[in-house]
Amino acid sequence: MIPVSKPYFDDEDLKIIQEPLKSGWVLQGKYVKEFEDMFCKWTGAKHAVTVSSGSTALHIAVIAAGIKEDDEVIVPGFTWLSTANCVEYVNAKPVFVDIDLRTFNIDVDKIEEKITSKTKAIIPVHQFGLCVNMDKITAIAKKHNLIIIEDAACAFGSKFKNKHSGTFGELGCFSFHPRKSITTGEGGMIVTNDEKLAKLCRSLKDIGASKSDFQRQKNEEEKKQYSFLLSKYEHLGYNFRMTDIQASLGTTQMKKAETIVKGKQHLALVYDDLLKDLDWLQLPYKHKDYFHGYQSYAVLFKPEELTLSNCEKLFDMRNEIMDKLEKKEITTRQGTHAPPFLDYYKNKYNYSPKDFPNSYMAEKCSIALPFYYGMSDEDIKTVVSELKSAYNSL
Repeated sequence: MIPVSKPYFDDEDLKIIQEPLKSGWVLQGKYVKEFEDMFCKWTGAKHAVTVSSGSTALHIAVIAAGIKEDDEVIVPGFTWLSTANCVEYVNAKPVFVDIDLRTFNIDVDKIEEKITSKTKAIIPVHQFGLCVNMDKITAIAKKHNLIIIEDAACAFGSKFKNKHSGTFGELGCFSFHPRKSITTGEGGMIVTNDEKLAKLCRSLKDIGASKSDFQRQKNEEEKKQYSFLLSKYEHLGYNFRMTDIQASLGTTQMKKAETIVKGKQHLALVYDDLLKDLDWLQLPYKHKDYFHGYQSYAVLFKPEELTLSNCEKLFDMRNEIMDKLEKKEITTRQGTHAPPFLDYYKNKYNYSPKDFPNSYMAEKCSIALPFYYGMSDEDIKTVVSELKSAYNSL
């Protein structure tokens, strides 16, 4: 079987996760701090804050940014649900903007028409590992006095003009889900260059505490005075903490980060070469200003020019191809979701495909092909051979 994704672990990973168990300190210990420091060095951010998932990273970031009830936040129409959900959690409104089908990212030229007096922030998503044009996002945010919260869940190792994703705005959010390039099982990270925001994020993810248990236990004087009484709880916080077991795995995954990113770059080139002559597939976007991190290798199925009128027909054809591959033990997935057309958002806001046609077509016709570090060139050749066979047998 060739899965759509697979995490990469080695003996160093298996060994390190035992250390917190041996020490007895399994929540927020020394490995959390080490993982955060390594992540700062990798991204170039001044501060990094571990959390329990990419979704909780976004949730905390939205709160830390001061987004409140009745505020509006710009989000893309084609993204994982967490991007929009984090806005709904604080009773604000996610304002969807359609995407550019070439990149699967938010169409930056359509953002300003959606900005109102209630708009407080933009959450650009670096979809599948390709950064949004952050020059344009930054210019729009500056012009309208908006906060930028980057959803970089898929963008570990991704860069725009040689600057790492997540470091352009006030806050950047990463995910370490098993489908990401490095993983801690579940887990996430918030990065920022603002010390006050970093301190607030640390408190919010830890029940609102001013100091973590580990910080208090390191201070002998506080231990003598029952350190749990000495913390202040000034914020309505959450239990979104990362365990030291997860963070220990994060430290060894980070040691392999460059190797993993380079390995996935190679795999993408193999796919590019084998698929380049197929006029019924649109391959991942490339440009000299973008260093694609390739969280996944997502293509667009378009045997004819995509329109809303032919989308359902092509959707059925795509699904038939995916089903044929599944029967050959090759797993694929659609790229991601278009939240405006899923039950909660569709029912609440009454969206229709014509509101965000590109997002709708991307959900219906995107295909994430098998893609993970450790995959062989022969595996890719098998995928491409079966993909061609499935299409030709339609």
